[in-house]
Amino acid sequence: MEDRTLEALGLAEAPRDHPLLYPGEWPAGSALLDGDLLLPLDRLVHEDRTPVLAVGSNACPGQLRHKMAESGISSPVPMVRARVTGVGVGVSAHVSRLGYVSASPFEAPDAVRELFLTWLDAEQLAVIDASEGVPLPHGNYRRAWLPAPEVRFELEDGTRLPGAYVYVNRRGVLHDGTGAPRGHPGQRQLITELLVGSARLRELFGVTPEEFCARARADSRLCERGSRVFAEEKLVTESGLERFVEVPRTGDRRTGDRRTGGQQTGSPGTGSSLLPPRM
Repeated sequence: MEDRTLEALGLAEAPRDHPLLYPGEWPAGSALLDGDLLLPLDRLVHEDRTPVLAVGSNACPGQLRHKMAESGISSPVPMVRARVTGVGVGVSAHVSRLGYVSASPFEAPDAVRELFLTWLDAEQLAVIDASEGVPLPHGNYRRAWLPAPEVRFELEDGTRLPGAYVYVNRRGVLHDGTGAPRGHPGQRQLITELLVGSARLRELFGVTPEEFCARARADSRLCERGSRVFAEEKLVTESGLERFVEVPRTGDRRTGDRRTGGQQTGSPGTGSSLLPPRM
């Protein structure tokens, strides 16, 4: 019998422990994450769960396993590969306390990417929301519903979804020097380029990716200072997805939960004003 443990599949290491490996190894195809196992899926659509697009380490089984285990969640997580049109993978405008500069989505109408959807139950969704800072007034991310046809989600069997959630960085994303969002090239290359380009970042974090990660992991206040440098040196632009970020109802503290009836931000006609459909 094939060994389906994460260790045997080379998927056990998590960026939280090895920041230069960010975003971590992703599965070869759709699968069910069940504790330390990655098992075959019996279906791609899970009507009783919420689809959440992963653009970074949430598509790494080792990282996802850690997040769930820390909260005592043992229920399996379906991870479904999808062909996504309209979203690019950019660089978050903040330094993570885990020692890396994470990925964040941006609007890219012509971009086509192979990404993963995690189908989360209510408890799992609360765990991932918390890990992204969604419940906090100044957390790094907000959860946004991306509706079709603005963004297209096509599963491996050809099924098209009416939309999915994604986490949008509250601070924006880093740009490429022309004002357009820059793509995320992988952690070591990204940190090297950031340090070469900024004397202030070198002063804070050293001159190598290893120094950067070690210093960031040791001091959360240093991470915040690094995030401010991004903004002060005008390295930041909007992702273009801000208009899809949901606002909770007055008096409802469950930020971004599709069951709260939250509406979209932005001017009329710039995004979906309807609740995402139940699937």
